[in-house]
Parts: sequence; C-alpha cells; structure tokens
Amino acid sequence: MRVLVTGSAGFIGFHLVKRLLNRGVEVVGIDNINDYYDVELKYGRLLENGILKDRIQYGKAQRSETYGNYQFVKLDLTDYQQLKDLFDLYHFDVVVNLAAQAGVRYSLIDPSAYVESNIKGFLNILECCRFNAIKHLIYASSSSVYGLNKEMPFTESDKVDSPVSLYAASKKCNELMAHSYSHLFNLPTTGLRFFTVYGPWGRPDMALFKFTRAIIEGNPIDVYNHGNMKRDFTFIDDIIEGVVRIINKPVELIGEVNDDKELCGGSSVPYRIFNIGRGKSVNLMTFINEIEKNLGKAAVKRLLPMQDGDVPDTWADVTDLEQSLDYKPEVSVEQGVGRFVSWYRKFYRDALLVTCDPQETVNAS
Repeated sequence: MRVLVTGSAGFIGFHLVKRLLNRGVEVVGIDNINDYYDVELKYGRLLENGILKDRIQYGKAQRSETYGNYQFVKLDLTDYQQLKDLFDLYHFDVVVNLAAQAGVRYSLIDPSAYVESNIKGFLNILECCRFNAIKHLIYASSSSVYGLNKEMPFTESDKVDSPVSLYAASKKCNELMAHSYSHLFNLPTTGLRFFTVYGPWGRPDMALFKFTRAIIEGNPIDVYNHGNMKRDFTFIDDIIEGVVRIINKPVELIGEVNDDKELCGGSSVPYRIFNIGRGKSVNLMTFINEIEKNLGKAAVKRLLPMQDGDVPDTWADVTDLEQSLDYKPEVSVEQGVGRFVSWYRKFYRDALLVTCDPQETVNAS
C-alpha cells in the first residue's frame, strides 16, 4: 500500500505518518510548513521522522534518513499542477487529507486563509483523487460542524446546518464536496469529525499547550465562558488508532454501511462520516486541574466570557465507529495530560526549571 498523508508536519499528520511507517507502509507526506504557529515545532516533527530541515526544497521529494519507506515533499495544496504531478508520479492507493488551515478563533482574523486552504485546496485533492482512481480518500472534518446543536452527545446523523465560525463552515463544505465526488465519480470517501485532539507534539494554539506554557511562565491563562465549558478531549494515540483502522477498512464496505442512513440520503454512495473522539465529555476546569497537578503549580485564571465562534460543549457519540471498526479509546485525561507534560518538559529543555520562550529554546537547540 502507498499512502499520501497531507499535513504531515502537522500534529495529527506527524503521528499518523510515524504509525504507518512503523507498520511498513510506504508513505509520501506533504506540507506547506506555513507560519500559522511555530515552524520550528513543525521542523521538529519532521526531524523525528527523519526529514532534515536544510534539505527541504519546495516541490522536491526528500527521503527520510530514518525510514526508507518515507518521502516528504514541501507542497501547498493550492498548487494544483505540482499536486497533480505528484499524484501522477506515485500512483497512491489511499489519500489521508489532514492539511487545513486550523483554528476556530483565527478564522475571525483571516477568513480568506480558510477559503484558500480548506476549500480550494480540498477541491484540488478531490480532483487528483478523481483522475487517479484513488481507492479511498480519508479527510479531516471537525466536531465544530455541530455548531449550535444542543442535543448531546453529537451523532453523525444530527443536522449540521448552524456553523458558528468560518472554520466550521469550511469543514461542512468539505463533507458536501466529498459527497458530490463520491456520488458523481464513485470516489470512496470517509470524513472524520475530530474532537479536541491533544497530546505530545500538539499545536501551540490549543488549550493544553497554551495553558502548560502559561502556567510554567507564571502568566495567567484565559478561561472562556468563565470555565463553564466541556470538551470531548481525545488523546492522539486513540485518534491515530481510529484513522489506521479506517485506512485498513475494505473500501467496498463503505457504501454498504450507509444504506438507509439519513446521512447519505438512503443511497449506497461510497461516502461515510465518523465521529472520532473519546466518547466522554470533561469539564474544562477539571482538565486545567490535571495540568496543575502534573506541573505542581497552580494556574492564575483569567475568567472571560464566551468568545465568538466558540461553543460551550462537545461530546462525541462514537457508537458508529465502535460497531464498524471495534474502535475503543483507551487513554484517560489523567494519563494523556501527564504524557503531554512529560513531552513538553523534554522538548523545551526542562521548562519547569528555566522560564523561557519555547520559540527561542527550539531555535537555540
């Protein structure tokens, strides 16, 4: 099997690539390495998989120094010709599209970035899959598509017509685009609605990373909705286990499990949406308490009102994924936060003892 993983310098992409490589799968990874957050963290992830920063050239494949079955190409999804050439060269079996402009709050600042990456870029992926007989396209959606839904837990058959951010709208758009290509061109697609993924090598713009850094440095943390929020926090290893199971699922069965489902209009279109989360909702203050316990230091909390584009609660019904793929999340919040803090200490040179800026620490290493 030859798999293309887009966003391979990103948080989930990096972990997926490593898991596939360790299983002997041939992988090509692409990423544009944009500066939405610290690029040195992205280069650190690439280095962990054997890709050397000083050898990266746009549009040129670099083979991993660690894994003979891995090649990386710096490439932007909006560059259709380069993307097309890549598909023509490698003849992928499966594509896992994890590249996207992430972040709910940033979509209020730079909405055009979401249209370019999440919609135009995804269209290019669909076109390349269409013309290269890809056996299975798996792509990242988001729990944010549930928007203003009040019913808990969120199920895949819930209506998702009330997004509260452009980021959420772009992910809903991806699902609609995928369905149209599945219907028109018989392209098997599976969309994954990720629920608050966290863990080692995570994103600096997400709560766990921001809170850990701020607490270490003695800075206040911003707690929105005065802490009255719940999230289905899902550890990265559980997420990756689910994605790998979906990759290995026989493609011909994807359409069958959708028969008579509202999600696919009762058709047998080779199209599927899965929630992928832990299946449990945790209070934000409980999550913060776990960080404090692992750091041995209390947080200075700045309680703020709800921020535009955010929602108070998320909770995934993962019954569909459990029944279809025997998916069973195993890592508790207590375990997951502990693993993240251990990684953070190591990666940022014992940040508990030396107050420093992680950007400066990485650059100096």
